[in-house]
Amino acid sequence: MSTPAELERATRVERAQEHEISVVLALVEELLAELGQEGREFAGIDRRRLQTDLRENLRNHRFLALLAKDAGDTPIGVLTLSVSFALHAGGEYGVIDEIYVLPAQRNRGVGRKLVAEATAVAKERGWFRLDVTGPGNSADRRVLHFYEQLGFGFTGSKLRLLL
Repeated sequence: MSTPAELERATRVERAQEHEISVVLALVEELLAELGQEGREFAGIDRRRLQTDLRENLRNHRFLALLAKDAGDTPIGVLTLSVSFALHAGGEYGVIDEIYVLPAQRNRGVGRKLVAEATAVAKERGWFRLDVTGPGNSADRRVLHFYEQLGFGFTGSKLRLLL
């Protein structure tokens, strides 16, 4: 049996390819189901249109998904990263939209590897900023702690308008 350190070393993170879109969507759907409310919103989304938009955004580099895979090439986690633009951020910057690690793979460094690769992408693209929306629930302190350990600083809440 492998130790957690051996499992972490065997995990690799790759940029998802177009043929892996269904894997990315399945992992994000698991995340949203775990979160509750957001999962119900996802159920009403036009999947065919979403896949078309996803392919287009992958091609024009406005979006990318990172897949964490175990030694057997099985996807065990996902991080999605989109490009945003703001003057206060010095132009383009990255936004981590979703991050999910299968429950059986948590606390083994998979999330850290996903964020490290997102940070590498940000540096490669010359961004000065990488944002992530923190937990909306103050009870979920462990998620906030995870990001703070990786150097993220809390900047406030985010609001949304569903159209």
